[in-house]
Amino acid sequence: MNIVKENVVIITGGSGLLGKAFSLACADKGYSVIIADINDEMGTKTANEIAETTGNVNISYQHCDITNSTEVKELIDYCKNEFGTISALVNNAYPRNKNFGKIFEEVTYEDFCENVCMHMGGYFNITKWVAREMMIQKSGNIINMGSIYGFAAPRFEIYDGTSMTMAVEYAAIKGGIINLTKYLASYLGKYNIRVNAISPGGIEDRQPSSFIKEYSSNVFLGGRMARTDDITGVLLFLLSDQSRYITGQNIIVDGGWTL
Repeated sequence: MNIVKENVVIITGGSGLLGKAFSLACADKGYSVIIADINDEMGTKTANEIAETTGNVNISYQHCDITNSTEVKELIDYCKNEFGTISALVNNAYPRNKNFGKIFEEVTYEDFCENVCMHMGGYFNITKWVAREMMIQKSGNIINMGSIYGFAAPRFEIYDGTSMTMAVEYAAIKGGIINLTKYLASYLGKYNIRVNAISPGGIEDRQPSSFIKEYSSNVFLGGRMARTDDITGVLLFLLSDQSRYITGQNIIVDGGWTL
């Protein structure tokens, strides 16, 4: 294998809408990419398609539930055996239970706790194990996916007339992830590990036209929802040496929606 050992990145949720865009962008820049996901069919298909599109042979899929420590350790062992190092982790997975996304009044205590534990707890879990390896090698780069709803209140009127809402669990999760990012940056900095977050605005993905129109009316840049390629450039910047002196930051990519 022709491996660039300094550029080995794990992308969790790597076969989803944003994860696939991240994986493709990294592969196109020559990174060795490990797509970690729980959808084996989509994960394998995504890895094969990206390898064919980019000509980068160092693209692989590995099954990994980030809430399962055994699977996380197996993922890390694979990376160490195959590539010798883990230079970066992109926490992009979106674990949730079947009841996620209900309106506030219908969310049970049990569902709230389970979803917070799965999503934010999953980020903690995989980060803990990957960070242990990075602490040994005294280098690393961790990027967490936050959200504008991790620091800004929802505008519930944009959901009127749709079956959509902004889940209360999501606000708690993403707010927690943004602060977890700062905690980790402070704790891991002495090991030359930097930790940052990206907080996108809404990404267009076949939502109802009324929602897209209402959301877009609040965006200063272009009057539109975000596209995946609006986010990938920020990821590549944070992965690159150009951001080597940046840690503990939450980079907002929302076209001005939260101003």
